[in-house]
Amino acid sequence: MRFLPAILVLLMLSGIARAEVMAVYDFDTRAEEQRYRDLIAELRCPKCQNQNIADSNSPISKDMRDQVYRLMKNGATNDEIVGDLVGRFGEFVQYKPPVDKRTILLWGFPAIAVVGGVLIVAGVAMRSRKRDQGEPTLSQEEKARARQMLADKDQ
Repeated sequence: MRFLPAILVLLMLSGIARAEVMAVYDFDTRAEEQRYRDLIAELRCPKCQNQNIADSNSPISKDMRDQVYRLMKNGATNDEIVGDLVGRFGEFVQYKPPVDKRTILLWGFPAIAVVGGVLIVAGVAMRSRKRDQGEPTLSQEEKARARQMLADKDQ
């Protein structure tokens, strides 16, 4: 029992020892490094679904980061790098797909939803206003009868 605290500490530290070391890439300028960071932040991991390759620890993300670095060192432009990865993994790896005939609904849906919502709210408001205007007011006789009923109820 006296070794139990020491064993627990060693078990907790073993997780730190197994931590994966991130690859370190050499860049000539800060601008190149920033360009690399921007590229890996805008590409999605095919395995992790909703993580970019900068944040993902999956092996495929590491391969993608390596490919981005290699292509940058070979002088490829951002469009060429993204095109290479899209050709290899599909359009899913792009967080911001280009606007074309296949993605027009994806890009247009937010505007369509907002316009539809405004039209629905306006229709409900107009219908409510018409209903309020159409209700008849009470006559003097009906008002007196209502007052009498409330007075009888209080007694």
